[in-house]
Amino acid sequence: MKAHKQAYRRTKRRALSNRNRIRSSGTRPRLSVHRTARHITAQIIDDQSQKTLAYATTVGKANADKNSGNMEGAKAVGKKIAELAIAAGVKQVAFDRGPFRYHGRIKALAESAREAGLEF
Repeated sequence: MKAHKQAYRRTKRRALSNRNRIRSSGTRPRLSVHRTARHITAQIIDDQSQKTLAYATTVGKANADKNSGNMEGAKAVGKKIAELAIAAGVKQVAFDRGPFRYHGRIKALAESAREAGLEF
C-alpha cells in the first residue's frame, strides 16, 4: 500500500511540474494528452478563458475500428486534433503530456500533430 501511494505522488508531481512549466512559459493554448490502455484523448485548452477549443479521441462509435489503443490510433488523433485546431484558428500550442513520458503513443500523437501543421 505504501509503495502505491509513493508512485501516485510521483505521478502527480510529474504532471504538476510539467503543467506549471507550460503555464508560466506563455499565453499559448495547451495541447493536453491523456492515455489509457485502450484509448487516447487530446484536447486544446485555453487556460485564460478556461475553454476547450478542440477535442479528439479514439472513444466512441466514430472510432469503432481496432486502431483505438495503438500507435495508429494515436497518429489519427494527432492528425485530427491538428486539423480541428487550425480550423479554430490555433496554430501554436504548448504540449502538455501530463504524467506520461514522451515515448510510444504520446510521441506518435505529437509527431502526427506536428506533421499536420501544429507548432509546439
